[in-house]
Amino acid sequence: MFTNTLRLALAALCASTVLAVPSLEARGADFVNPKTGNRFQILGVAYQPGGESGYKPESGVDALADGEVCLRDAALMQRLGINAIRVYNLSPEINHDACASIFNAVGIYMLIDVNSPKIGESLHREEPWTTYTPSYLNRTFAVVEAFKNYPNTLLFFSGNEVINDLKTGDVIPPYIRAVTRDLKNYVAKHSTRPIPVGYSAADVREFLIDTWNYLRCTTTADASDPSIADIFALNSYSWCGDSSFKTSSYDTLVADFKGTNVPIFFSEYGCNEPTPRIFTEVPVLYGPLMTPVLSGGLVYEYSQEKSNYGLVTINTDGSAKLLADYDTLQKQYNTLNVTALQGVKAVNSTITPPKCQSSIIKEKGFSNNFTIPAILKEAQVFVDNGVKLSYTPKLIPVTTTKVSQVVKQSDGTTIEGLSITVLADDESNTPSGQKPSSSGSSTSSSSSSAASPTASKKSGAGSVQASMGALTVVGLLFAALL
Repeated sequence: MFTNTLRLALAALCASTVLAVPSLEARGADFVNPKTGNRFQILGVAYQPGGESGYKPESGVDALADGEVCLRDAALMQRLGINAIRVYNLSPEINHDACASIFNAVGIYMLIDVNSPKIGESLHREEPWTTYTPSYLNRTFAVVEAFKNYPNTLLFFSGNEVINDLKTGDVIPPYIRAVTRDLKNYVAKHSTRPIPVGYSAADVREFLIDTWNYLRCTTTADASDPSIADIFALNSYSWCGDSSFKTSSYDTLVADFKGTNVPIFFSEYGCNEPTPRIFTEVPVLYGPLMTPVLSGGLVYEYSQEKSNYGLVTINTDGSAKLLADYDTLQKQYNTLNVTALQGVKAVNSTITPPKCQSSIIKEKGFSNNFTIPAILKEAQVFVDNGVKLSYTPKLIPVTTTKVSQVVKQSDGTTIEGLSITVLADDESNTPSGQKPSSSGSSTSSSSSSAASPTASKKSGAGSVQASMGALTVVGLLFAALL
């Protein structure tokens, strides 16, 4: 007979258990689970509800500030089948534990931009020397500090489309490498695990490969240069409607990036002309023509904004409605062979980066100056000593799984009992095979409404606060109580 004290102790242990996705690394051309050696393909969406207006740090508001909102969106993303979100504008002064824990619980990684559109929170693309300041770097380090403890933080973007023409391509590349170096040095000193840092580029073919070569080349003989980008991403909208591998010029991208020494993926994709979108690029992006070179991508974007790229309409009262694009994307995801995508051993892990020299830059007018600015002494203090936040970021137990807001399918039917399914330790989310929302009636129970998502098993990585072994023991003890 178990005592009440033991019963309470066991209950407390279960309540404090936090399961975690496996933290990934960038190795050669792939994202890799360091325990299994399996590669990882990103099936993601851009996530910035409200756009720039949804970022109000002075009011404690950003995309990952409200746990109830994140729970609603995580449930819909879990049904959709994604495993990653990109979040652009975040304040390190806001505690993101609830949202980070919810996305972790459903097996979704976070790709975090360290910049924002606000003054002082990004580089000036034409006069970067005026904004590469200690206060700017302090802010970028604070973002790292705010997210480095979450195991589902996949990477940090040091910049987004800062190079958008030859004029900016002439002046800003050294500063992008400098910020990349500074972030990598901060991660190396203050994070318990390696977290990749890289750049999200505009898909301007005139100098795209020059941008890639500039950011990935090495100035040292042994490729130990900390200013080398760990990853390279591009925002690509060249596949529109019922296009093809060649018509979209995806074939050119694959040919140009073949032999990459860093993971490459689409940080945004999903042309919205014509609408509604049919996402016929999905089976190609995740098929044999592209997966040997690219590591997937993120659809732009989750919420419907003025630019009309949304998958979900979010109303001012917190209710939401799925759009036709959500249904079509879900159909395309459900055609994928997830085992073939995520269960393959990584290769190309020892590719040597090119030497930084003028010959790797082909477009006249693009920078071939590989001497980057030294970090300012005041900013080096932040690297040495770390940036202090008012809280200690950490995963917390996800005790609420049922969505409180009203959510409707694209046919207007309310989804009853919508909830998340908390995945087991070391699992990431994958397409579930569920039929799109517009194909039938609404779900009727919380167990079915979470879509019973198929999890991608990544054995070997540990959880933040408890291992699966501990959970097994607890389960057996509870069984004995019955």
